[in-house]
Amino acid sequence: MTRRSPYPYWFVLPAAVIYSALFLVPTLASFWFSLTRWDLFSATFIGLENFRQFFSEPFLVQGLVNTMIYAMATSGLKTVLGLLLAVLLTSGIYAQGFLRTVVFFPVLVSTIGIGLTFSELMHPTKGAINVALEAFGVDGPGWLTNPQLALFSVALVDVWKGVGLATLIFIAGLASISPDFYEAARIDGATRTQMFWRVTVPLVRPATVTVITLSLIGGMRSFDLIWAMTRGGPGFSSDVLASVIYKQYQAGFYGLSTAGNVILFLLIAVILVPLTVWFNRREVAQ
Repeated sequence: MTRRSPYPYWFVLPAAVIYSALFLVPTLASFWFSLTRWDLFSATFIGLENFRQFFSEPFLVQGLVNTMIYAMATSGLKTVLGLLLAVLLTSGIYAQGFLRTVVFFPVLVSTIGIGLTFSELMHPTKGAINVALEAFGVDGPGWLTNPQLALFSVALVDVWKGVGLATLIFIAGLASISPDFYEAARIDGATRTQMFWRVTVPLVRPATVTVITLSLIGGMRSFDLIWAMTRGGPGFSSDVLASVIYKQYQAGFYGLSTAGNVILFLLIAVILVPLTVWFNRREVAQ
């Protein structure tokens, strides 16, 4: 029996070292520090006390709920709008290339810059959006000052910024669909609507899975746009887990904030791992 040469593994070693140093070790360290009360010089083991405190504080739990609402809202809208825009931008309409550039452009712009810009546009009295609505006799709401609207206002800006990437992924998915499927559907007398639901939607499924996965991860990890626009306010109405974690670090509650990081990591894993397995099973079954 010939011995297998270790030579190929030497190519994997640099990537494995970098992965361990930048991801694996910090992740394991975070799990340990979440069980302690620590600062830069010492750490005291306290077990699950940080997690108990996290779930006993109403504003921390609200941040967890807001994270789920924000992730679901942004992911759903990006998926639906991205698919519709992709279908439109592959239909041969006038100035199709230019419109693709316009849709994708916000993806390239700084998130902080977009947040600060929309903070001004959504100002309750001086913002361009409410000024425009006032010209039509409509009293604009406090987009970022109303606790009921703040989170959803930021979510809409997030969708505006991120839908271009979703559209690009769907355009790639649509390009991979053979025209023979549409030709066969036309011969069978299918309408455009029927071709969309019976041909486009099923065959663009891999792109849909990609968009949903990336959007959910991005939504659950979102911080910079929310911080730039509302800083989690008014009150705690637009706080998400990432902004809550940041505020706890600022206040010096390092163990509690590390526990929040662990909760966010587990939340993403608990949602995305079963979802990915389910998507893969459905794809194999089809």
